[in-house]
Amino acid sequence: MMPFEKKEYLERMKKVKESMNHKGIEVLLITDPANICYLSGHNAWSFYVHQILLVTLDDEMPIFIGRYMDAFCGVVKTTWLDENHVRAYPDYYVQSLIKHPMDYVCDVVKELNLDKKSIGVEMDNYYFTASAYKHLVQGLPDARFVDGDLVVNWVRVIKSDKEIELQRRAAKIVEKAMQTAIDSLEPGARKCDVAADILHAQVSGTQEFGGDYTSIVPLMPCGETAGAPHLTWDESRYTDNTVVAVELAGCHQRYHSPMARTVSLGKPSPKVEEIAKITIEGLNAALDVIKPGVTCEEVELAWRKTIGKYGIEKESRIGYSMGLNYPPDWGEHTISLRPGDKTILKPNMTLHCIPGMYFDDFGVSISEALVVTENGCETLANFPRKLFVKE
Repeated sequence: MMPFEKKEYLERMKKVKESMNHKGIEVLLITDPANICYLSGHNAWSFYVHQILLVTLDDEMPIFIGRYMDAFCGVVKTTWLDENHVRAYPDYYVQSLIKHPMDYVCDVVKELNLDKKSIGVEMDNYYFTASAYKHLVQGLPDARFVDGDLVVNWVRVIKSDKEIELQRRAAKIVEKAMQTAIDSLEPGARKCDVAADILHAQVSGTQEFGGDYTSIVPLMPCGETAGAPHLTWDESRYTDNTVVAVELAGCHQRYHSPMARTVSLGKPSPKVEEIAKITIEGLNAALDVIKPGVTCEEVELAWRKTIGKYGIEKESRIGYSMGLNYPPDWGEHTISLRPGDKTILKPNMTLHCIPGMYFDDFGVSISEALVVTENGCETLANFPRKLFVKE
């Protein structure tokens, strides 16, 4: 069952076409699985092979082009697309040294008499390879290829009420998962066992709704590596007097709500306590200025001024737009809370504000996922915003 009504998909298509027309794109070939899902409803682990969603300015419905077992066995039965808007390539195209799936895509483009159009492709997308681009250019010599990267992503930044409802459900899941992490973290516990507890909580979800796999696994750097925020886990055991920075998310029907909290196993050092206090003060300052009409760089400035009072600087951005996504990222690759980003915040944008403080010998990470409201912002989850200490 699709999570959205057909009219919502039609409205999304309308907005994407408006953006295409503005950019001079007559045909858009979408390879990002999140963008494919956003416009078609297709939700499957089929993105490890090449798949395309073809959007034109004339057809209200996109065309899915993919592997046979995913196309007719999956897309037709689970999305709003009908059989006339699905094309399936034979399995001998899959991971072949002789044929490439984009050769088949070229045949479809020619069949539809689109081979002399301006064709947008997602140039900086994880799932669009150099080989894929080469085969498209070779197979469609009369087409004019243009960069269609982030066309759909920028439409996605403003969520519908239904999308935010799914993110609020994900927030309930992340509350449970983060509490599980805090409860499981003990000196002597194996890191992999703590990760397993978290993963179970993420997937089992709540009594009301189940969880989904998240686009990023639980990130759990600790001790001297807690300042390297994207480390995961191994089979070693936690020791006493260790700081663990935990970043994870809840996910429901591919919509995410991330959260980071820091846990001290044993009494934290004065340095850790002070940085945690400053981080929370700066995060609160950033959240206080978020409202429609404010720019992203103004949000970051509120944070920077706060930590600047303590003689501290932070090199990296403090947040980004997020929501519907697939591995390896729950971010939308559009909005960034950093200097120079003059994007104006609008109601129903959802952001992850994560002003992590990363140092050579320790780290503190405390974050909030939020939705921009008519008058300010609301956090998606309700969880204590503090340094957790387990003595």
